[in-house]
Amino acid sequence: MKRKNTPTPHDAVFKQFLSHIDTARDFLEIHLPATLRAVCDLDTLRLESGSFIEDNLRAHYSDILYSLKTAQGDGYVYCVIEHQSSPDKMIAFRLMRYGISAMQRHLEQGHEKLPLVIPVLFYHGKIQPYPWSTNWLDCFDAPALAKEIYSGAFPLVDVTVISDDEIGRTNGLHYWKWCKNISGSVIWRSLVSMLTYDCHSGEQSKSLLNYLLQAGDTATP
Repeated sequence: MKRKNTPTPHDAVFKQFLSHIDTARDFLEIHLPATLRAVCDLDTLRLESGSFIEDNLRAHYSDILYSLKTAQGDGYVYCVIEHQSSPDKMIAFRLMRYGISAMQRHLEQGHEKLPLVIPVLFYHGKIQPYPWSTNWLDCFDAPALAKEIYSGAFPLVDVTVISDDEIGRTNGLHYWKWCKNISGSVIWRSLVSMLTYDCHSGEQSKSLLNYLLQAGDTATP
């Protein structure tokens, strides 16, 4: 029988305290940064069900999620309480992961856009003041490079608009574009010459052959 997680005293007090919307509203009014408070309509604050904390960490963390309206649409405030003696130096990354989980649940409810999720860490440990950064980029060895990667558009290789000459400079890459436009009538007469005269590893040739067989089964005459 699976052992149930017993709520800690901290968990019970935290949830009882912040489960009252009036208390939570006052708490956020005081502790949210002014720039965030200005875009949040705290009068629309509503308690949401569920938790994103892993089962094996419930002795160390508690969480509570609120939904609210913001100046830019739907939003959430996600509060995490850390009640362990040694603070987690990766807590900012943990907050980011939990925030993304809240976004995912929002999408699963039928919404088409990601919501703003504001993570808030509530700490009452023995070490004073809190010793770790709450900026998740500081969890990287190279924060500046991480900011460049994760605050802009991700690299895109769009084969549909790359010239054949450019594609040809990468061994095998031209078949991505070729396979996209393949028709059943040319599959078999191209197969032997392609696998004979081009340099591919065994795995590449196997993958390409499997694709051609599938394309041959599904191609429209």
